[in-house]
Amino acid sequence: MDAGGDGATGATNRKAPSAAAAGSNPKGKGKGKGKGKATSNSKASATAKESSLLKQKSPAEFFAENKNIAGFDNPGKSLYTTMRELVENALDSAESISVIPDIEITLEEITKNKFNTMIGLVDRDRIDEELYDDFESIKAREKRLAKEARFQETQAKNAALGKKVKEAPAARGKGRGEAAFFRVTCKDNGRGMPHDDIPNMLGRVLSGTKYGLRQTRGKFGLGAKMALIWSKMSTGLPIEIKSSMKEQNFISFCRLDIDIHKNVPHIHLHEKRENKDHWHGAEIQVIIEGNWTTHRSKILHYMRQMAVITPYAQFLFKFLSDSVDKNLTIQFARRTDVMPPIPLQTKHHPSAVDLLLIKRLITETTKQNLLQFLQHEFVNISKSHAERLIGEMGPDFSAKMTVKSLTSQQLVRIHQLFRQAKFDDPSGNCLSPAGEYNLRLGIIKELHPDLVATHASSPQVFEGHPFIVEAGISIGGKDVKHGLNIFRYANRIPLLFEQGADVITRTALKRINWSSYKINQQQDKIGVFVSIVSTKIPFKGTGKEYIGDDITEISSAVQSALKQCCLQLKSKIVKKLQARERQDRKRNLNRYIPDVARAIMDTLGEIADETPPKRPRYDKEDEELLEKVNSQEVTEMTFRDCLTQHVEQVDYEMALEYAMQSGVSDEPREAIYLNSLEGSYKFIDFQSPLFVFRFVP
Repeated sequence: MDAGGDGATGATNRKAPSAAAAGSNPKGKGKGKGKGKATSNSKASATAKESSLLKQKSPAEFFAENKNIAGFDNPGKSLYTTMRELVENALDSAESISVIPDIEITLEEITKNKFNTMIGLVDRDRIDEELYDDFESIKAREKRLAKEARFQETQAKNAALGKKVKEAPAARGKGRGEAAFFRVTCKDNGRGMPHDDIPNMLGRVLSGTKYGLRQTRGKFGLGAKMALIWSKMSTGLPIEIKSSMKEQNFISFCRLDIDIHKNVPHIHLHEKRENKDHWHGAEIQVIIEGNWTTHRSKILHYMRQMAVITPYAQFLFKFLSDSVDKNLTIQFARRTDVMPPIPLQTKHHPSAVDLLLIKRLITETTKQNLLQFLQHEFVNISKSHAERLIGEMGPDFSAKMTVKSLTSQQLVRIHQLFRQAKFDDPSGNCLSPAGEYNLRLGIIKELHPDLVATHASSPQVFEGHPFIVEAGISIGGKDVKHGLNIFRYANRIPLLFEQGADVITRTALKRINWSSYKINQQQDKIGVFVSIVSTKIPFKGTGKEYIGDDITEISSAVQSALKQCCLQLKSKIVKKLQARERQDRKRNLNRYIPDVARAIMDTLGEIADETPPKRPRYDKEDEELLEKVNSQEVTEMTFRDCLTQHVEQVDYEMALEYAMQSGVSDEPREAIYLNSLEGSYKFIDFQSPLFVFRFVP
C-alpha cells in the first residue's frame, strides 16, 4: 500500500507540468496526456509485479529447507538427532510429574525391500544399467581389479617379511548407495499428552509447553516435530503416537503428518482405545531414513553419557536388524531414586531484557501502573528500588502512570536505565543441576574408575542469567582411553559434536596444569565431566552443539570447578603414592632379611666357637645369646622372624603417625549399598556431595 501511495503521489505531481505544457501548445496536448497515462500504467503494473514476488514461508517450511539448523544435516545425524529428541522429551515428561524415568528406545532397521512392501511399491529390476550413478564400465572395472591385485601382492610380501598387514580398503561406490530406513520408537512412563492437544503438540512447529524463562533441555522448541518433518521428507510416512495420562481409562492413538506449507497437522486417525493396564506415558514411533553405520558410536556414546548425568533413570536400548549378528540390547540400570528438583520458571532480570521484550511484557502484564509493573514483572526490584528508578527516569515518568500508555521514547529510556543501573544478581533457586551426589554416582556406575572427585559451584551470573557449573574428574575405569576423555553437558543433555571450540574442552586442554596435581595427561585414563545449567545457555553456531569460550564468567567458573576436583584428586593420589612407597620399602627390607639373618648367624657362630678369654669381653646378655647359639636354641630362622616383626612394627608406626598428622584413617573400607524401601512412604532427604541420608519418620 505504501508503494502504491507513493506512485500515485508521483503521478499527481507530474500531471501539472503536463497540463501547463498543453496550454502553450495545443497540438501537443493529446500527445503529452497519452504519454503520461502510459507511464502511469507501466509504473502501476511494475508495482503489482513486485508485490506478486513477495512470498511467505511457514515455520515448518523454513526448518524443512534449513534442517541442518536443528541437527538434521544428513541421514546419520538425523537418526541420532531423532533418537536424542525423543529421549529428552521422555525425560522431561517423567520429571515433570516427579516420576522416576523408565525409558525404552528401539531402532529397527528396515531394508529397502521391506520398506517398499510397507508402502505398496513393487520392486523393479534394472533395465538400463548405464543410467545409474553406480554403474561401472569395463575399463573402470579392470582398473579396480588391477589395483586390488597389486594391493594383495604387496600385502603378501609384507606378511612374508613379518611386517604388519593392512586390511583391504572398503570399496566405495560412486553414487550415494541405497537408502537405509529405520523405525524409531521411544516409550516412557511420563505425564502423557491431553487427547485433544496431541495433533498440535506434534504437528505444528514452534508450538510447545517449554516456552518461558526457565532451564530446559530443549534447544529450538522443535522436539519430535522436526523428526516428523524429516520423516515426511525422507519416507513420506506419518508418525504414530500412543499416550495416556495418570488415572485416565483410555489410551489416545493418533496417526498424523504435517502440512509443511501451512504448518498445520494432517490427521490420518485420532481415536481413544481401552487402557487395560492403567499405563500412563507416551510412545512415539516414526520411520525415517538414517545411517546406523556412521553414527552407531555417537548414539551409544550419547546413551552412556545420558546414563551418567541421570543415574536415577533406567534406559533400555535395542537395535533390531534382519542380520542377527547386528542386533544389540543394552540396559543402563538405575542407580538411585534421588531426582533433581523440577526447574522453576522465573522472571526476567532487568539487565538481560531488550526493547522487544519490554514491549511484550507490557502487553501481557495485568498490572496497571508503572510501579507495580517494575515490581512484579522483574526480579530483584523492590518497591523502594522501583521508586528510585522511576525518579531517575525523569519528570515524564510517575509511579501512578498507566504502563500501557508509555510511548516509544519512554520505553527506550527505561531500557537505557536498565542497562546502566545496578541490580542485585539473580539467585540460582530456579535452576535444577544434576547434583554432586548424582554426578558422582553416575560416573562410578558407568566408568568404574579408580578415583573420582566432584565439585559444584555456587550460582553465578552472566548477562543477567544465573548459571551453575558442576564438574567431576575420574582416574582409570573401564572403556576409557588414555589421555583426556571430555564429557560435556548443557542443561543436563550431552554435547557430542564440535568439541574443539567448546569452553570446557579448551579449559581442560589449555588452562589446567595436570602435572602439578600428580596426573599424567598423556598416560593416565582421565575422565573430565562438566555440566552447565542456566536459564540461557550461550550456544555458538547454528547447531547449538558447543558453548563459546568468550564469556569470562563461565570460563572462570569451569576452570575453578576443575581445579577443585584436581585438588581433591591430588590429595588422594599423594596418599596412594605414600602407601605405595611404604609397600616398596617394606618389600625391599623383607627381601634382605634372609641375607642379614644369615650374616648375623655366621658372625655369632664364629664368636661362639672362639676360645673363651681369661677376661670376659661381653655382657651377661651377650654371653647368654652366644650360649643359645651354641646350643642351637637360637637359629637363623629366629633372626628372620625377629627382623620380620621389626619391619612390620616400623611400618605400622609410620602409617599411624601419618594418619595422626593428616587426620585420615587408612583402614580398609567396605562399600555398602542400601536398597530403597518398597511401597509409598513419606521421607526427608538430607543431601551431601558424597551421600544422601533419607529419614523415614
